[in-house]
Amino acid sequence: MLEIEVEETEQYTLCRPSGELDAYTVGAFRETLTELAGKSHLLIDLSEVPFMDSAGLGALIGGIRRTREAEGVVAVACSRPALTRLLHTTGFNRIVPVTESIEEAEEALIEELEKLANSDK
Repeated sequence: MLEIEVEETEQYTLCRPSGELDAYTVGAFRETLTELAGKSHLLIDLSEVPFMDSAGLGALIGGIRRTREAEGVVAVACSRPALTRLLHTTGFNRIVPVTESIEEAEEALIEELEKLANSDK
C-alpha cells in the first residue's frame, strides 16, 4: 500500500510517498504529482520508498517534466542506497538533484532557482 503525504512549507512543497512505487500503486503517485505540477518549488522525499519499478520511475520523470514546464524547480531526497543507486544508474540525477537528506535537497532547490535566475539574464 502506498501513502502520500503532501506538506506546504514556507520554502517549498514536500511530496513524501511511503510504500512501494510499482505498477499497482503508481496511479496515486502520478495523480499527486500532476496536482503538484503548478508548484514553483517541489521537493520529493523518497526515503520511505523501499522499492520502485520502471512504472514508478516513469511517473517520477513525468511529474518532474510537468513541474518544469510550469517553470518550477524540483529536487529529490532519498536516503535508501538501493533506490539512490537506481536513480544514478538510470541517469535520473542528471535531470534533477538527488540528495541523501531533505536539508541537502533544500539547498539543491535554492541552487536550481539561482541557475534559473541567472539563465534569464
